[in-house]
Amino acid sequence: MAVSAKEVKKLRDSTGVGMMDCKKALVETDGDFERAIDLLRKLGQKVAAKRSNREAKEGLIITGSAPDSKTAILVEINCETDFVARNQEFQDFASSIGNVVLNNLPADRDALLALDLNGHGSISDALITMTGKVGEKIEIRRHAVAHSENGTIVSYIHPGSRLGVLVDISGDGDHNTTGRDVAMQVAALNPIATRREEVPSEITDKEVQIAREAAILDGKPEQIVDRIASGKLERYYKDNVLLEQPFVKDSSQSVKEMLAAGKVEIKSFIRFVLGE
Repeated sequence: MAVSAKEVKKLRDSTGVGMMDCKKALVETDGDFERAIDLLRKLGQKVAAKRSNREAKEGLIITGSAPDSKTAILVEINCETDFVARNQEFQDFASSIGNVVLNNLPADRDALLALDLNGHGSISDALITMTGKVGEKIEIRRHAVAHSENGTIVSYIHPGSRLGVLVDISGDGDHNTTGRDVAMQVAALNPIATRREEVPSEITDKEVQIAREAAILDGKPEQIVDRIASGKLERYYKDNVLLEQPFVKDSSQSVKEMLAAGKVEIKSFIRFVLGE
């Protein structure tokens, strides 16, 4: 059966599937639009089933910010190869998901997957369709929503879209410039917490234990072992707590000192690394 270019384009616009696959689906279903959609969906499900055990660690980190800069999101959308991640169609697909997440702010992954993707069905269905189109496993690993009560959420995506950061910044200073500096600091030095009080006790206990054992093995007197361990813990905080890290643009001051000089403060941050 012959199908018109107009019919093929209509199916393409409705499903996002390539023109040739849409034409083939319409031919096989004698031009029945709804049956063609079902056929394309089944094709995607078949490919998705075959790829379900594959690892999808490539892809993109997507960010988006509300007009008032009070809310922002991060989404990690994965595929199997960097080749697909660099494909413009995949990038457009990822961006469209980011927009939907920003507009709806889903509470968890299940809520995200149930969202409608611009009239093309749920995001869950769209992932299956995209899997069928590109022949690789496509999935959403995680997402985050950040909201600032009294400040601004500044977002940063590292070149290549493999790493993204959100920073909640407030105060009287320049939120955007300082927030970006802090976001780049978080991207580069990967702090585990904003303040030392936020470091889990199991981590600090382990660091102290390691330091004590090392001091004893080095033959240090028992009476100074605890002091040595305390010093090592202080060094750990300086290396791994955001406010105590040396500022990457001026290591003569800490991030905390830089923020104080700029009359701003950081409440929290979120950091996503692709495939982590």
